[in-house]
Amino acid sequence: MIKSTRVKKELERITRHPPFGVSCWLKDESNLDILDACIRGLDGTPYESGIFRIQIQIPEKYPLEPPHMKFVTPVYHPNVDEAGRICMDMLKWPPDGTWSPVFTLSSVLQSIQVLLATPNPDDPLRANIAEEYRYNRAEYERKAREWTIKYAVQKATNTTDCDTGKFSDAAAAPSTEKRKSLPSEDEDGLSAAKHLKTEADCDVLT
Repeated sequence: MIKSTRVKKELERITRHPPFGVSCWLKDESNLDILDACIRGLDGTPYESGIFRIQIQIPEKYPLEPPHMKFVTPVYHPNVDEAGRICMDMLKWPPDGTWSPVFTLSSVLQSIQVLLATPNPDDPLRANIAEEYRYNRAEYERKAREWTIKYAVQKATNTTDCDTGKFSDAAAAPSTEKRKSLPSEDEDGLSAAKHLKTEADCDVLT
């Protein structure tokens, strides 16, 4: 009961007050356990103009337990593996992670959006991409942009799930630097800070 009420409230708030470049909705209206989401790549990054689809599974103990999120859209990134799994401590239980019940689906999706723009090469899921990001940034950005065009731009033109109608109509996105410190606040006044540090044990995520 707590889970279903919480999920419904969060989806209503995302619909009424969507953050820039983030959308989330039920995959099946009769099932609150599986959600679909999309995020836009931030301007000025290799992921600009891309629309990336994310699948969300809501666990039975949510919000005491973090949601399970993974990319459906292929993405070239050191903190996202080939299966779409995301290495971010906000998605992990303490003490290994920093998940808290005050976090919302919206705040997590915004944090993933920022993680796209600001990878953490210190604790990667794909070590080769992390090395490239660290020592050959131009090549990393070229490949990331190439994947974005191939999978996140062209594919988006052929889907109705992630059309622009599901996103905020804001005229411009906040800069990447501003978004790093931008909190997500719900209508009850709960403020969820971003936790973007990835984890050393992400290679054993399941």
